[in-house]
Amino acid sequence: MDPRSYLFVPGDRPERFAKALACGADAVVIDLEDAVSPAAKDAARSSLQEWLARLGADKPPKPVVVRVNASDTAWFEDDLQACDAAAVSAIMVPKAERADELSRIAALQGKPLIALVETAAGFDNLRAVACATGVQRLAFGSIDFQLDMGISGDGDELLLFRSQMVLMSRVAGLASPVDGVSTSISDAQAVLDEAHRARRLGFGGKLCIHPAQVDAVNRSFSPGAAEIGWAQRVLAAATAANGSAFAVDGKMVDKPVILRAEAILRQLDGGP
Repeated sequence: MDPRSYLFVPGDRPERFAKALACGADAVVIDLEDAVSPAAKDAARSSLQEWLARLGADKPPKPVVVRVNASDTAWFEDDLQACDAAAVSAIMVPKAERADELSRIAALQGKPLIALVETAAGFDNLRAVACATGVQRLAFGSIDFQLDMGISGDGDELLLFRSQMVLMSRVAGLASPVDGVSTSISDAQAVLDEAHRARRLGFGGKLCIHPAQVDAVNRSFSPGAAEIGWAQRVLAAATAANGSAFAVDGKMVDKPVILRAEAILRQLDGGP
């Protein structure tokens, strides 16, 4: 199953790396970019490399993603080299705007890329970004995007852009995209509401900035008891109908509905 929750951990806090892997997030993002001050960039990278060296060929309990600094910074090349370790599953590329740059990064490193789209230029080139060689998934850098666009809200104000990410992910044959972070840490209901909204729009996961957000995100992107029961009723009725028209819960069922029910139950087995 594609990760539902990606938990950011500052690259200059190596004592938190193992704790993050154990907190229930589907994937952990070691952040060398926004979470680390310019003065601490080199030390953060060294801490990451030392931790990865200790892991060696051992597979971490959860996928490890590294968010590198942008390709136009002085830290980028060294960050990319630090991702050589076997324990790194993917590289998160900030300010993803150009397909040729993403393809160059993929060629240099050879690991899957998560393209973090967080600028107007990134959305202007969204189809090309999604289709770039090496891109595995799109993620929404919603806070930086609001700053870039001068947008002051995270709800309907960003609906157009979220829908574009879902559409282009589908067009490019990528996994469902990952929604941006929630700034609410202590308000679990707010995180839950934001994650439910993202799932309704077609997202498959969400970025997290605190372990307290992980459970709400994982639950939001997993089938609930009502969904599972509905899917089981649909498939049982389809078997009994043997090709004839039928209804479940007072609603007619056709092929797309059956496929949706099958997809829900596949999630229980860890399928896509």
